[in-house]
Amino acid sequence: MATATIRYPHAQRALAAVMLVSFIGTVGIALPYPILAPYFLDPASSPALTQFAGLPPKVLLGIILALYPLGLLIGSSFIGALSDIYGRKRLLNITLFIAGLSYLGTVWALQQESFIGFAIMRLATGLCEGNIAVARAIAVDLHPQIDRKRSLSLVFAATYAGWLVGPVVGGYLMPYGVHMSFLIAAITVLVCLALVYFGLDPDKPAKPSGSVWQSMGSNNSLGLLKDESIRPLIIFHFIFSLALNTFYEYFPLWLVEAFDHGPKEIAWLSVSLSLTMIVTSAFFISRLSQLGTERQLIIACVIILGAATGLLPFLSQTWCLVLFTLMGATIALENGIFPAFMSGTYGHYGQGRIMGLLTTNFCLANVIMALAGAFLALLGGAWVIWCASLLFFLAATWLFFQRRTGE
Repeated sequence: MATATIRYPHAQRALAAVMLVSFIGTVGIALPYPILAPYFLDPASSPALTQFAGLPPKVLLGIILALYPLGLLIGSSFIGALSDIYGRKRLLNITLFIAGLSYLGTVWALQQESFIGFAIMRLATGLCEGNIAVARAIAVDLHPQIDRKRSLSLVFAATYAGWLVGPVVGGYLMPYGVHMSFLIAAITVLVCLALVYFGLDPDKPAKPSGSVWQSMGSNNSLGLLKDESIRPLIIFHFIFSLALNTFYEYFPLWLVEAFDHGPKEIAWLSVSLSLTMIVTSAFFISRLSQLGTERQLIIACVIILGAATGLLPFLSQTWCLVLFTLMGATIALENGIFPAFMSGTYGHYGQGRIMGLLTTNFCLANVIMALAGAFLALLGGAWVIWCASLLFFLAATWLFFQRRTGE
């Protein structure tokens, strides 16, 4: 497969640009979390949005939560791979521009109280923001100018910052209307486009061997599953992603039911999780990664997450805050080790394809649990939290019994 020639004379500037792309992309995912759960469960909200087609509000909430990662799932399966061929900067420019327009379309749909329009725009936005895979590919391209694990840790720190800023902005903008957060997101995406256009060094595209459609078909990330050594690791990552997305998507619903939290309370509890992830990823990953082998650390992290998640429904608000902080550090450590290992071991396939596969895996899990969790939530938010705990333990068990790849 022909790939783009990746050279970045200004490595630090390139890293700053991709950190911004990762930040903005995550803000798009995180913005609705403190907004949509209270909105869809509020009887005073627009019936056209929260009671569409006579479906229960929790089911409609699950559909909306699933559509953005469904778009990410589709986009990340080929956008990262296409950037290996046509160039990282070109793919980022195109996808950021369309994402900005999609956010504006979301604002229009909410003002018109159109559930179908809202759903379509969330799908389109997610599709374009599959460019997260491109951002991570650029981060590993910077090696050896910037150490691979260091650059990925900083990109993930930017991602966690999105999880911090998104809920806070969403929660505090809610009094101005549910559409206001998406308007701010549109503006920030367009600013991000300008910074990438002027701040990122152009890479030299390879000469494609066929059309864009042929490249998407032959070089997409899912084709990597033909490698038998990758499959067990991807299955682990998929189960882990199921658990993590179950927790991410439905802990706001559980907080509403358990403690009667509103958008601001949910946002600030999210801060404790995200801030710990940022600090751990930015400053402590290198030190913590020396405590054991990659496999040992990953299994330990997932077991800790399973135990902490399972305890949440039994605890007071104060102890929940403590556990959220512990979970943030643990998630950051796992996310700092596993992608770097995949990049170093399988990077010869193309970093865009590798990062695209991990992003696709995560987004597929996001879609599945957004929908499955919606029906499980009909039994109560605590059941969704316990489901996340069980999946964490299942992921750890799977990896424990697999061949010790990479040690």
